[in-house]
Amino acid sequence: MHSNNLLLEEPIRMASILEPSKPTFFPALTKLIGTLGQRSRSVEIISGCLNAGMSVARFDFSWGDAAYHQETLENLKIAIKSTKKLCAVMLDTVGPELQVVNKSEHPISLQADTTVVLTPDQDKEASSNMLPITFSGLSKAVKKGDTIFIGQYLFTGSETTSVWLEVTDVVGEDVVCLIKNSATLARQLYTLHVSQIHIDLPTITDKDKQVISSWGVQNNIDILSLSYTRHAEDIRQARDYLSKLGGLSQTQIFAKIENTEGITHFDEILREADGIILARGNLGIDLPPEKVFLFQKAAVYQCNMAGKPAVITRVVDSMTDNLRPTRAEATDVANAVLDGSDAILLGAETLRGLYPVETVSIVGKICAEAEKVFNHDMYFKRAVKYVGEPMTHLESIASSAVRAAIKVKASAIICFTSSGRAARLIAKYRPTMPVISVVIPRLKTNQLRWSFTGAFEARQSLVVRGLFPMLADSQHLAGSTGASNESVLKVALDHGKASGVIKSHDRVVVCQKLGDAAVIKIIELED
Repeated sequence: MHSNNLLLEEPIRMASILEPSKPTFFPALTKLIGTLGQRSRSVEIISGCLNAGMSVARFDFSWGDAAYHQETLENLKIAIKSTKKLCAVMLDTVGPELQVVNKSEHPISLQADTTVVLTPDQDKEASSNMLPITFSGLSKAVKKGDTIFIGQYLFTGSETTSVWLEVTDVVGEDVVCLIKNSATLARQLYTLHVSQIHIDLPTITDKDKQVISSWGVQNNIDILSLSYTRHAEDIRQARDYLSKLGGLSQTQIFAKIENTEGITHFDEILREADGIILARGNLGIDLPPEKVFLFQKAAVYQCNMAGKPAVITRVVDSMTDNLRPTRAEATDVANAVLDGSDAILLGAETLRGLYPVETVSIVGKICAEAEKVFNHDMYFKRAVKYVGEPMTHLESIASSAVRAAIKVKASAIICFTSSGRAARLIAKYRPTMPVISVVIPRLKTNQLRWSFTGAFEARQSLVVRGLFPMLADSQHLAGSTGASNESVLKVALDHGKASGVIKSHDRVVVCQKLGDAAVIKIIELED
């Protein structure tokens, strides 16, 4: 890894810290992903989240059935229409997650220094000394001395609701453990995590396949978040599965890195995946606490240089119950932005938290402050150096567009793209201004009917830092000639003006393809 100099512009004026934050149309360049569910499924709350800056909605299938999530999604569609904000849909798989089964749902209190037996016999009652689990292979996977962690879904790390166990014995299919801390397991869903142990279960389970092939296909999901990605092969198999389903061949696959196995194969996983999610909840259990930040910085750097979105999870846990984050959490969000993250993923905070809308809003404000002092110059030089010479045609166009925009202090970059690739490459160089990507629909025919594609590409850019999509209307493109390009540009400029990004006398950099050549234009707006 190259030296990771401070990604902060020097020096910061103390006076600027006391200036109030200015409201802008885009709350932040960094994207915010919200998990929708228990507390955040009404049209009103979802609309609040969209207005506050959420641009991707995550549906987590670790709990709730397809009908429940469908109802939430229908509400999301209504909210999108009424707020006029675009939003992508992310389906999160359960994967090889080990769960404790508490049928009675009574709280179970566990006492430190006593023993508890983990059994695959799910007919047994959960009690203080017996916990039924969903995996029969645990006894084969663990040995004496191994560490097992049981926590409420989305590990909060709170020692009153989660417990550390040490394996003392294996008897048949049962695993006997010593309890290291007293805790009470309330609610029904608890996840079990064995530190640094390979769990012999498929990454896409049969349950996941059933959800993807029904709910996923029916709703044309934009992004599949692949839980517990451990090898590049996991991504290849998922892609193979999606392409066979028909309708999901364009869905992007984000690898969720949750354990040391995923870290070991990170380079190959990054090559295969469309993006990376750093699941710090599980990672923080698999890795010693002092190592988590190192992995975060190294992984985000690799994603940045590959031009693939890096998503950070578990940033403001305390906002699940509180109106304000802790100082450490606020600093953590800002540092994730300075590290180069594309998006922040909110889990429990929006899913079952008391303040979903406020959480999205506050995290967005912290991101915006960090973006103002992000050391763009250094980042740009590092990216150019990493790409090396000779650059590909597209890389050189993208980096030149960003360099020009910064030199002329442009207020936006407008990029015409059909696959979304050009716009993503421009975003890779982290311009300081928004990139409005005008996605030009491509005409597709299957002998029977003509159809325009482009909505997928537009929504998928909603997870990339600084990229704001706009789907060009097919009627502007009747002839797809130079003339129609001009009219689309006018629409894009009007869109920028209406949203307050572009004002009269501003400069705008436009990047578009004409025939085989790509052209970068700098235009100055009249009154």
